[in-house]
Amino acid sequence: MMKCIPFMLSLFSAFVFAEPLFACTSAVVSGKVTPDGRPLLWKHRDTDFLRNHVAYVKGEKYDFIADVNSSNFPELKEAWIGTNTAGFALMNTQSYNLVEIKDGEERGVANGRIIYRALEVCATVEDFRHFLDTIAKPSMIEANFGVIDAKGGAALFEVDYYKYTMYDANDPKDAPYGYIARTNFSFTGKVNEGAGYVRYMEADQVLMKASATGGVTPQGIFNDLSRSFRNCMLGIDLRSGDFNYPKGAGWFVDHDFIPRSGTSCSVVVQGVRPDEKAELTTMWTLLGYPPTGVAIPLWVKGTGKLLPPMVCLDKKLAAAPLSDWSLRLADNVYCYKQGMGTNRYLNWERLYSPARGDGYMIRLAPIEEEVFRLTVPVLDSWRRQGEINVDEMKTLYRELEKPVQTIYKLLLE
Repeated sequence: MMKCIPFMLSLFSAFVFAEPLFACTSAVVSGKVTPDGRPLLWKHRDTDFLRNHVAYVKGEKYDFIADVNSSNFPELKEAWIGTNTAGFALMNTQSYNLVEIKDGEERGVANGRIIYRALEVCATVEDFRHFLDTIAKPSMIEANFGVIDAKGGAALFEVDYYKYTMYDANDPKDAPYGYIARTNFSFTGKVNEGAGYVRYMEADQVLMKASATGGVTPQGIFNDLSRSFRNCMLGIDLRSGDFNYPKGAGWFVDHDFIPRSGTSCSVVVQGVRPDEKAELTTMWTLLGYPPTGVAIPLWVKGTGKLLPPMVCLDKKLAAAPLSDWSLRLADNVYCYKQGMGTNRYLNWERLYSPARGDGYMIRLAPIEEEVFRLTVPVLDSWRRQGEINVDEMKTLYRELEKPVQTIYKLLLE
């Protein structure tokens, strides 16, 4: 029996630590398959830098807003998804099958710096292509970069140290269903290596179905992907009720779901149509663990003064308030801490309990619906006017802050 113990421990470790911490799920969506003709860029960020905030940067050529790590920004000029005054938006997912890493070398060490710099100087997909052509090699990049712009451009670049491959989401040859999804492997990389294949299958299934009806939307992405608890390999969906009381114990192992204990944010950048001003580009931002978070709309215009405090860095919290509130609730979900590896167990009943009409996801859902209900008419009005009304934006931010603060105060008491 004693001879089996090392094997069992190694098997357990392989299960618990099988997927890298830097593991994200993403999509670039052509305006051809959205209801309003506007492209979308989605990043669901997994990282060991859980405490995030949104920063405003006055760039060399373009100003921008972006999700950043609260612990090392601005010392490190890194960004992970953002949009600038030209309507250019950029994100990445770490790839694990493009480069043979040498001993002591960090994978994709330049990825965040590339996003930061490109947001400063790029306005279009073609600008980003030129940017990749001209940066020094080896670039120290190993990533899938998703891009949209204010001209309707939508593309994905698989990038290694010396070269890249571009996929155009508007080209049926590259994206027959109008979208390109990626997790933590690249199609041009080594076959069956990398990570995130099960998460990729889930994202692909959801997006394919939505794209068939032209129904890919920011709200749908948050609800059906950022908060998905389906695992297609196991053929289960935790939200079916089969894993809640009295059918189940109310606990489950967090493995290969899109939202994970290491998720720091989920962001959807909603672009503009070619006949609209770039300033109308909207960055729907959900900081923290998405099942315990609420998405908030943000715009670059006026951001130097008007960015809502709940997404900005609070030095006492060492994160944005929205990030802190969500992560505190998530800690109540991943609350089993009896020994190594137990952070994989999630208290599903506390997160989602349809029989009791309770759980954080159920309590927070109406608040996010209210955010969209308040925002959409204002945004539609700006689109008709052709520009953002800064006074109305300031009022909207105040209106959104009230219900969000109220629900978190209640849940965190």
